[in-house]
Amino acid sequence: MGPTMPAGNARSGGFTYVMVLAALAIFGIGLAALGETWSSVSRRDRERELLLVGDAYARAIEQYYLRSPGAERKYPAKLDELVDDRRFVEATRHLRQLYRDPVTRQAFATVQAPDGGIMGVYSKSELEPLRKAAQVLPGGATVAGQRYMDWKFIYVPRKETP
Repeated sequence: MGPTMPAGNARSGGFTYVMVLAALAIFGIGLAALGETWSSVSRRDRERELLLVGDAYARAIEQYYLRSPGAERKYPAKLDELVDDRRFVEATRHLRQLYRDPVTRQAFATVQAPDGGIMGVYSKSELEPLRKAAQVLPGGATVAGQRYMDWKFIYVPRKETP
């Protein structure tokens, strides 16, 4: 006959197993809550970055438009012209680089101007923003909408009064 365990040890082994399972369940719930918090923090950061990058595009388009040589002002035909504006003797940079949409990680969609140029950009994301109220950009413009794709970062020239 082999060795036998006393009855008290068998019960404590089962109790330890149940306690380990309970600890793992609590640990899993804690990790899920942490993951959800991290996800919303990350989304909030991407939303804030979208506002900053969108405003940078709107300001770059404004500079391009206002610095047009000659009497007729024009919007850029391509976003690349904001990085390398060759309308002058010396190349001008209105943006350091073409930035990707922080929400989708893809290129921005463009808003066409009446003259055929590009007057703004917007995200292609159909997600609902965390911020529900209209957002005032550092440049003074306002964006609002039910989805990120409703946030249009555009430059519209002010009407000149005589």
